[in-house]
Amino acid sequence: MKQELYLQKFETAIQNSFYENLPQKAQDFIKEKALLFQFSHQELKQIIDIARDLELWDETSIEEIFPEHPQRKVVFARLKKVYKTIRDTPNSYKNFTLKNVPKEQKFTFKVADKQGFGLGLCPVASEKTRCCNLMTLDAVESCGFDCSYCSIQSFYNQNTITFDSSFADKLLNLQLDPHKTYHIGTGQASDSLMFGNREGVLDALFLFAKNNPNVLLEFKTKSDNIKYLLANDVPKNILCTWSLNTPTIIENEEHLTASLDKRINAARKLADKGVKVGFHFHPIVEYEGYLEEYKVVYERLQREFKASEVALVSFGTLTFIKPVIKQLRGREFHTKITQIPHEDASGKTSYPETTKVEMFKHAYESFTAWQKGENKVFFYLCMEEHQMWAKTFGYQYSTNNDFERAMLGAYCKKVGQEYLI
Repeated sequence: MKQELYLQKFETAIQNSFYENLPQKAQDFIKEKALLFQFSHQELKQIIDIARDLELWDETSIEEIFPEHPQRKVVFARLKKVYKTIRDTPNSYKNFTLKNVPKEQKFTFKVADKQGFGLGLCPVASEKTRCCNLMTLDAVESCGFDCSYCSIQSFYNQNTITFDSSFADKLLNLQLDPHKTYHIGTGQASDSLMFGNREGVLDALFLFAKNNPNVLLEFKTKSDNIKYLLANDVPKNILCTWSLNTPTIIENEEHLTASLDKRINAARKLADKGVKVGFHFHPIVEYEGYLEEYKVVYERLQREFKASEVALVSFGTLTFIKPVIKQLRGREFHTKITQIPHEDASGKTSYPETTKVEMFKHAYESFTAWQKGENKVFFYLCMEEHQMWAKTFGYQYSTNNDFERAMLGAYCKKVGQEYLI
């Protein structure tokens, strides 16, 4: 009778969990151990999440790490300890096998007359972190790439890329203060360049940049689709920036994106045309040998570009909120992106401070040559607490507005236009 009552509790507990996503062998094993130890509702949820994470990370199975002990509390505590050790140990991609990664881009294009305009503050802007007050413009909604860490990947899974049919008219009618400098990016709700000029998006944005020379318009991309920019005169207030990573992360976590070589070559072609470029290392990901591999990329950029050609370099790392972790656990693929210690980071989770200091300090010090002189590059941390700047860059900004003013002043100087406060 007691066993039957617990079985009912078990069936209730596994609802709205990832139990059904697990292999049948793991499901049977967890059910067997649950009936044996009578795990609580919360304990069972955590055990299922552990099993799911191990599968996603392409690590050992729940069956292999489950402790042998007669007491429930001891078993649960030891299981969590083993899991934590696996999670907190720097990742290795040496024996990592990709699973269910799309081989090509498959999506449907949709044109709709959307309500509103999609111009607003950066969605991750917060007083808890040092933020540049970037304004974002949703020129396109949803991305055709499938980066495992991206918060908009759910849009991609819907296989629908949406264009606003009245986007060009809305841009023409947008009223901005002509006595103020604006920094607007188009790479938050989608990749800025992967769809090129489809539906006249780049036509509209180029005209907007020409009509509003006080706007610094940033195209952020992981593609090498620069045909439109090579074929047209690019307004000097347009910045083209590439999100870069190591070959290890690109190959295993940034699915369907252009290779590192293709991204850098695309940036080189635009720099040759006189377009100011920039580079975002966000996220920097910790894994075995990561500092050495990132160092190779940092050094390559400094060999292939002059500081006068580069407006910015930014650094950031993985940050998660619970809904994104839940979303990742629901996907049928392999990723090591969530296999990190997950310490509190201003209401989110991220690497421990010691790891962040290591990765950011190493990155910043790798670019010493670009930090001096008349043509120096603007460096910044994205979405980090202001104390992190002092620990890695050796200086910090007192407020977000101070950060914004320094950034806009540097960008304006780089493109050769007046900074309007």
